[in-house]
Amino acid sequence: MTKKKTETPDIIGTYMKFVLEHGHKPSSIYSFAQDLGITESEFYKYYSSFDSVEKQIFKAFFDNTKSLLDKDKAFQNFDAQNKLLSFYFTFFEVLKANRSYVVFVLENQKNKLKVLSNLSELKKAFAHFVEELEIETIDLKDEKMEKVKNRGMVEWTWGQLLFTIKFWLDDSSPDFEKTDVFIEKSITTSFALLDSSTLSSVFDLGKFLFKEKIITH
Repeated sequence: MTKKKTETPDIIGTYMKFVLEHGHKPSSIYSFAQDLGITESEFYKYYSSFDSVEKQIFKAFFDNTKSLLDKDKAFQNFDAQNKLLSFYFTFFEVLKANRSYVVFVLENQKNKLKVLSNLSELKKAFAHFVEELEIETIDLKDEKMEKVKNRGMVEWTWGQLLFTIKFWLDDSSPDFEKTDVFIEKSITTSFALLDSSTLSSVFDLGKFLFKEKIITH
């Protein structure tokens, strides 16, 4: 006799629905599990707390975006710039479909550290995505400086995504058209900067100062 396959409870979807309908998180994991039709111990098989659910919601937005991109055969042949552009446009379509929840979490939360905590799993996934793009930059010919540059690249692209999310939250244009324009201009400008001699000069100066500090201290 084959064992009946149990369905995975839709914890994320149910949690988002509860928050939007009530304006706050559930009072307890016990009551939430009851509403979901599972036991409290079953909830803990998937998440340790409501905080972990909230972190995974934004990670789910990323996963949904990546899944859509992976199904697009043309995407696989794009260069790094166009892959990042495609990610942005698709990601913000996913956010738009869940805007009420995103606005509630990011704009109504007064504790900015809590906001960053909610986005921590998204940041990890996005950082890995950016690393896989293998964005071409200048070769600093120094292992330590290359590591600093790579870490800086991840933080820079993450900061750019956060700024774009903030722009989108404040965007009152029809269908968020201004955000689309902002995305295209900001990504294009960023990649132009990466290829510029100005950036090379900045890193050369940084490398010089780094070595001088070691030598003189």
